[in-house]
Amino acid sequence: MGAAGSKLEKALGDQFPEGERYFGFENFGNTCYCNSVLQALYFCVPFREQLLEYYGNNKNIADTEENLLTCLADLFSQISSQKKKTGVIAPKRFVQRLRKQNELFRSYMHQDAHEFLNFLLNEIVDILEKEDQAAKNDEGTSPPSEKVANGPKSGLANGAKKEPLVTWVHKNFQGILTNETRCLQCETVTARDETFFDLSLDIEQNSSITSCLKNFSSTETLNAEDKFFCDKCCSLQEAQKRMKIKKPPRILVIHLKRFKYIEQLGRYKKLSYRVVFPLELKLSDTVEEADIEYSLFAVVVHVGSGPNHGHYVSLVKSHNHWLFFDDENVEMIDESAVQTFFGSSQEYSSNTDHGYILFYESISNKN
Repeated sequence: MGAAGSKLEKALGDQFPEGERYFGFENFGNTCYCNSVLQALYFCVPFREQLLEYYGNNKNIADTEENLLTCLADLFSQISSQKKKTGVIAPKRFVQRLRKQNELFRSYMHQDAHEFLNFLLNEIVDILEKEDQAAKNDEGTSPPSEKVANGPKSGLANGAKKEPLVTWVHKNFQGILTNETRCLQCETVTARDETFFDLSLDIEQNSSITSCLKNFSSTETLNAEDKFFCDKCCSLQEAQKRMKIKKPPRILVIHLKRFKYIEQLGRYKKLSYRVVFPLELKLSDTVEEADIEYSLFAVVVHVGSGPNHGHYVSLVKSHNHWLFFDDENVEMIDESAVQTFFGSSQEYSSNTDHGYILFYESISNKN
């Protein structure tokens, strides 16, 4: 471990970023799904800074009850305050809390990194909302606003008079999708907004993120049994439906749907398709506004041929260097190595390391 750390320091030499820390995480029995996501979040600089600010504001409160947020803040603080530049940290307290909180992550079975990321972000939001409510109650103010759910499946509260709390998780990760349905009889457009923390995209062989996004927002015709009930026509009508990004997030998280349920097999299969993800991504066709540019800064990679076994590692861009995090091990890699994680162009390939969750930060829309 020490040798690996010193090797990394030697590789970076004078270019080792001032004040930065590169620490691997110990694995507590199949916790690579957790380790890889935590590394990606640690190198999501706005998220890290706000979490450390939260830690600074709350560390002296003696009666703060331990929860997933306090454990994560404590872990990030441990890393950032290390005297050494490299090494290994055991995220034991965080993992214990995670297993205590959610039985899904209690077993030593292979877990899904995307499920974990979704759970973690929503859990942090819940904790922040409860803390905000407790503070308001202490001040004797009115009851809380109606909560707007944070996942991609939920709609914004229509006509809600009270504004929902916008946490720093929302400010970083939340975007808004608009689901538009146009009645082909009367041309009336019905639009419904939904919030999202990440976009889950269907993938095809030898495709790219751009083409996956185009498919995501392509127009679909609703006819036959799928007709749409138009309020204006007061009847079922043929319609056209499409999904657009109304408000792009500061941090765009893209989840590639690599695990597909195959009816004939009666189980999930991993799609090892080659999906090119660029280092710089432009959102144009999917967004209502002008072009939005994003820069890739982290990739959670699934290693293995199936959904129920395998391993997770992460690639992270930090101060213009790319690093490879594999539990305790941290190595420097060349930028060109990122493309080896696009996937396999043939169905049967020895390459089983495939990009699974992509983290992009907005360049043109930093706020």
